[in-house]
Amino acid sequence: MLFGRVKGTAVCTLKYPGTQGLKLLVVQPLNRKLEPVGGLQVAADVVDAGPGDLCVMVRSREAALAMPDVKFVPVDLALVGIVDDLDVRPDGEFDFTLKRGWQRFS
Repeated sequence: MLFGRVKGTAVCTLKYPGTQGLKLLVVQPLNRKLEPVGGLQVAADVVDAGPGDLCVMVRSREAALAMPDVKFVPVDLALVGIVDDLDVRPDGEFDFTLKRGWQRFS
């Protein structure tokens, strides 16, 4: 998985069957320190992200599997999550304790 910041939208007049209705976004890939890495890329949006959002992206086969309807589409980069909160720690420092309070998935 990769981090990326949404910079804008892309418009495509012709789309491959199975990708109609998908929003395409221009994304700047980021490293773990949230610094830009490489050039801008176009990603298929399955989480309804917007400009300025910090997102989680997947590539290659995982990107195609993230599509909502058809699984065999030529998609190489997809936004699969929006980051609400991020805590970056130094290398080697991990905290595996479950915090007290309400958690949706517990």
